[in-house]
Parts: sequence; C-alpha cells; structure tokens
Amino acid sequence: MSTQPYHLYIERIDTAKNMARFYALSIEPNLFGETSLVRSWGRIGSRGQQKIHVFDSETKAVDLLLTLLRRKRSRGYLPRQ
Repeated sequence: MSTQPYHLYIERIDTAKNMARFYALSIEPNLFGETSLVRSWGRIGSRGQQKIHVFDSETKAVDLLLTLLRRKRSRGYLPRQ
C-alpha cells in the first residue's frame, strides 16, 4: 500500500512548432493491494491517452516514475508555470 501520494504534471509548450503537450504521472493503490503507476499524456485541452503499469511494490513504481520523468525533462517538459 502506498504510504505517500505521488502526483506529477509537466508540460511542453513551443509556439513556433504549434506544440502544447502534457504528461501526468501518479502512483495509486489498486483494489488488489498492488501499486499502480498511471501515465496520461496528450495535447493540452484534450483527454489524451492513458496507460497503467501494475507493480507488487511501491519502490518499483517510483523507479519507473523517476526514469520517465528524467526522459521527459530531457525532451523539454517542465512543471506548469
């Protein structure tokens, strides 16, 4: 069971390329006592897409969250201003 809530929302906006994207990550418990990493992404203002990863431990979910965050930050995603 998750002891600490994890919620992250970052955006990438480039008006020259007509780009306005969001990426959201959260770690949540599911009904079976496992930990889920929920990823959502898409164009700002749209519903976007979603993918859920299920882990048996919170540590593994946090590791994937940090890996994805590093990847997105290297591509120019920043916290909402």
